[in-house]
Amino acid sequence: MKVLGVESSCDETGVAVVEARSSGVPTLLAHALHSQIDMHQAYGGVVPELASRDHIRRVVPLARQVLAEAKLGLADIDVVAYTKGPGLAGALLVGAGVACSLAAALGKPVLGVHHLEGHLLSPFLASDPPEFPFVALLVSGGHTQLMRVDDVGHYELLGETIDDAAGEAFDKSAKLMGLGYPGGPALSRLAAFGDPSAFSLPRPLLHSGNLDFSFAGLKTAVRTQVLKLGGNVCEQDKANLAAATQEAIVEVLVRKSVAALQQTGLKRLVVAGGVGANAMLRDQLNAQCAKRQVRVHYPELALCTDNGAMIALAAAMRLQRGAVPGFDQGFDVRPRWALSAA
Repeated sequence: MKVLGVESSCDETGVAVVEARSSGVPTLLAHALHSQIDMHQAYGGVVPELASRDHIRRVVPLARQVLAEAKLGLADIDVVAYTKGPGLAGALLVGAGVACSLAAALGKPVLGVHHLEGHLLSPFLASDPPEFPFVALLVSGGHTQLMRVDDVGHYELLGETIDDAAGEAFDKSAKLMGLGYPGGPALSRLAAFGDPSAFSLPRPLLHSGNLDFSFAGLKTAVRTQVLKLGGNVCEQDKANLAAATQEAIVEVLVRKSVAALQQTGLKRLVVAGGVGANAMLRDQLNAQCAKRQVRVHYPELALCTDNGAMIALAAAMRLQRGAVPGFDQGFDVRPRWALSAA
């Protein structure tokens, strides 16, 4: 069974093909990705209308590229999958429209996939895939969640952000420091040259007794420090503030993840989503989990951000477990969609 997956939830257009058998982890045959970072940089963030229009331009050429790399024709595709939500409504509609139209033309079934489920399962495409059950730390864009995962489709929410997500804290703090877009990677690069002890920043909900997150207060604290420094900020002060911000975010993520492992008694942790590529987060999680004999799994760095491979994979793993794709081409999208309802 060969599954073509299309991802278009925000500012990356991704297309991929995976091959699945009746059991075992599906195999990635080919994938291609176009990022809109250069286009959105001038605006300091994602412009939804521009994102949607760019998806229209990119998705068909990327599909042709992926099929050529996999040495497949359209007739070889058995199921077409697409990101149904959550995400930007217009952007989602592009992927859904292309996927459902293609499936209708081929007479093949189509399956809508939850974006976060794609991230959650993406480490299964790594060289060291996890095994069920595990605790998952999802740190993707506007989402920060801890989940217990017993199998595909069997998810228990342990904790989530009550306001800003970790990725938003990175991006918004970077914007306050004048680091441009995308802010998170820029802040992390600058933090390598800073002293985190130069600024004292809060760790919201660190001692709350639950597994929820809150990063809005941290962003406000960063803004306060930027105002105190005034308009003529030296690069070292900026690097110090970046280091302090990164350290605060990472400490909360690591401490809460360790608490989730202790609460569940599980010995396996999966980290997925764009923030999961952060080197400091990986180093500290690896160190803390090694002390507790816990295995940590990450997606390949190329698959940390939004991509078509994770959508095709999630669809294939759902199909292996009995999901029935539909032939009803009256597609819909769900910009807001809880993973528990997927």
